[in-house]
Amino acid sequence: MHCSCVWSSRALSPALLPRLLSHAGCWAPGTRPRGIWSSPRRLASAVETTQPIPLPSQARVVICGGGIVGTSVAYHLAKLGWTEIVLLEQGRLGAGTTRLCAGIVSVAKPISIECKMADYSNSLYEHLEEETGVKTGYVKTGSLCLAQNQDRFLSLKRLASRLNVMGIPWDAVVSPPDVNHALATAAARHGVQIHERTTVNHVMMEKGHVTAVETDRGAIECEYFVNCAGQWAYELGQASETKVSVPLHGCEHFYLLSKPLPEPLQPSTPVVMDMDGRIYVRAWQGGVLSGGFEKNPKPIFTEGRNQLEIQTMQEDWDHFEPMLSALLRRMPELEVCEIQQLVNCPESFTPDMRCLMGETPGVHGYFVLAGMNASGLAFAGGAGKYLAEWMTYGYPTANVWPLDIKRFGNLQSSRTFLRHRVMEVMPLLYNLKVPRWDFQTGRQLRTSPLYDRLDTQGARWMEKHGFERAKYFIPAGKDLLSLDASKTFYKPDWFDIVGAEVKCCKEAVCVIDMSSFTKFELTSTDDQALALLQHLCANDLDVPVGHIVHTGMLNERGGYENDCSVVRVKKNSFFIISPTDQQVHCWSWLKKHMPDDPQLHLEDVSWKYTALNLIGPRAMDVLGELSYVSMTPEHFPSLFCKEMSVGYANGIRVMSMTHTGEPGFMLYIPIEYALHVYNEVMSVGQKYGIRNAGYYALRSLRIEKFFAFWGQDLDPFTTPLECGREFRVKFDTDIDFLGRASLLHQRQEGVSRRFIMLVLEDHDTELDLWPWWGEPIYRNGELCGTTTSSAYSYTLERHVCLGFVSPPSLDGSPAAVTPDFINRGDYEVDIAGQRYPAKAKLYPFSSLFAQQRRRKDEMELSNFQGK
Repeated sequence: MHCSCVWSSRALSPALLPRLLSHAGCWAPGTRPRGIWSSPRRLASAVETTQPIPLPSQARVVICGGGIVGTSVAYHLAKLGWTEIVLLEQGRLGAGTTRLCAGIVSVAKPISIECKMADYSNSLYEHLEEETGVKTGYVKTGSLCLAQNQDRFLSLKRLASRLNVMGIPWDAVVSPPDVNHALATAAARHGVQIHERTTVNHVMMEKGHVTAVETDRGAIECEYFVNCAGQWAYELGQASETKVSVPLHGCEHFYLLSKPLPEPLQPSTPVVMDMDGRIYVRAWQGGVLSGGFEKNPKPIFTEGRNQLEIQTMQEDWDHFEPMLSALLRRMPELEVCEIQQLVNCPESFTPDMRCLMGETPGVHGYFVLAGMNASGLAFAGGAGKYLAEWMTYGYPTANVWPLDIKRFGNLQSSRTFLRHRVMEVMPLLYNLKVPRWDFQTGRQLRTSPLYDRLDTQGARWMEKHGFERAKYFIPAGKDLLSLDASKTFYKPDWFDIVGAEVKCCKEAVCVIDMSSFTKFELTSTDDQALALLQHLCANDLDVPVGHIVHTGMLNERGGYENDCSVVRVKKNSFFIISPTDQQVHCWSWLKKHMPDDPQLHLEDVSWKYTALNLIGPRAMDVLGELSYVSMTPEHFPSLFCKEMSVGYANGIRVMSMTHTGEPGFMLYIPIEYALHVYNEVMSVGQKYGIRNAGYYALRSLRIEKFFAFWGQDLDPFTTPLECGREFRVKFDTDIDFLGRASLLHQRQEGVSRRFIMLVLEDHDTELDLWPWWGEPIYRNGELCGTTTSSAYSYTLERHVCLGFVSPPSLDGSPAAVTPDFINRGDYEVDIAGQRYPAKAKLYPFSSLFAQQRRRKDEMELSNFQGK
């Protein structure tokens, strides 16, 4: 039975929209009804149309995609007062993936920002019916998350602790097309023009700005474009005049629908999630809807996608059989239940299981919201809200960096990379993810020239922004298999290996390949480079040539957009070192604020230099022998840079810093000299007990020294005053740097949260669960914050957590943090529901380091050589 509606390209007025959308399950004549929301009833009256309403010639913003994501963006922009909003849909509103969505609004997500988005969506959908008069099928159900093993149980307890902190109570179910209908209705009432049967061909740009959108029905001039095209977002990005990278790929997703059970399930029946069985189950019309995420997903739509393909995807019972078996084991009474349909619908996935949000690098006014990883319904409300805020204010009201599209670059846009990665990502949605797991696909994409050499010496690898980085080095004779399979919430198998590397960093010398760090050179013919950096950086960059400055690049709110080290290599030339995953974001931030001046030049030189970090008290001896130059602090002071010869290689930038607080040097080596310098360092270093070390040792060292790291501890909402870095802010100058006014105001009013160090007490490293990140912090029994980083300190022989705490608000207003508040509280850290006492500090435990250091006056170097 087919719907009698006749659909055409037309603008939907506020009055007409409810009539056109009153039957959420409509489908095109001649196609089989697919999806769970198709209704057997016919419309009371058909909507007859003649000529389509012409597209407007111009708009402020054009949104591509009439699914629940696109309508949410339109709705929230309109609520924020935007006018001249045009929403374009190539088919019918909500007739794509939205119509086939399972309708579960789950708020239990892996990271906090996703939980916040889903929680907002839940609240929005609950109240949409009251706002619009459109029934959305919203039912509070809650969820039962099941565990079949101890590790899964622990992961759920950790998640429950975090949700408790955020005050997130329940899950729900809705009718996705009806929610889509309600959002579109509300948007149209606020003046949004909605045009169906209109295909966006490409986005036109001029001088890096969006200027117009070309459709199959003509062009629309606009200032902003939002790509909410879902399955088609990748191709749409590639079709722009300047290609825009939208790294996602589709996979088939299956779920079955049963007919009503003998004792029909009530709509309020809790959703069941059995992640070890790889399935979810919800009540549906007295029966069940059950799907899951199989271990062997089927990628689809390599290219040339269209709306028809979504509607005609075929059943595959053989592929669904493992999930059906898991369902019957969990609910054996379904053996006698009649199955109504097996639905096959596409879902788009991203390389890291997180959605894509924000303004694209290099094209002003081009925004993306796509790649929902099977959580489009749960995220759409919150994600639409944050994107609308981003477009309105220049930033969202929450830290969305984990979702920012600028965390990826063009290197993740390879079709082969995406196809292979999403085959791993989709199963991972239900896989048990213990701390510090690594992707297995899409590897060895970016490597240091030393990769093969380090690999033969036992390196075990992790990946960051596509770059291979050594975690640790397995000594000869160790059981490789057990270490590679080390997955636990407790003490990991690499504990002693990393401990030996840390010990060597403190007592001899270690070398860590840190080539993945982002490196830029900013140069000018006059003082334009200095002027730009003085405007963007909180610290004073007008220092003598050769000096290194640690500084944040702040936004107008005083929050960190970047945390970097800047070297003044010449009077008008600066070398900027940033975290690995800042490569695209930092480049975009710099270019956004650069004046159009041909005498000012920014170059990404990340690929030109191999970076070696020599850490330890004997680093100066190694470099002294190789360069025939004294490397003592008297001749080579801290935070200083010299261009030197090391071995036969010339032009090595040697810097007296290590990113860990330990003594040592960073060597930035022209890439053609990398292997030679590494070999020379290792050869000369043998007599000083040199060994390779990895990023796990680096993490332990920096955390016990209370070093905050961008992306983990610092974000666009964290200011230098909140993390104890006021001494890195040039308040004593009259330079009007970005964020200055906000920081001055904050300094006067006081900070409402503070970055602290917590050392766990009465915590058994061998037997107790480890803290990793995101654990609740309690002060005097009251929740006061969460951890952002943690590591075992081999010096203190205890776990150290870093995080932010806040005093309770007074009359709804945030209270200022005082030293007394920090120092006079009794603290606890909640690990999976169990609280451990902790000692809080605003500064590193320097005196404790000195007391517990068991360094011998006369070291036996053979201990470091493995003899």
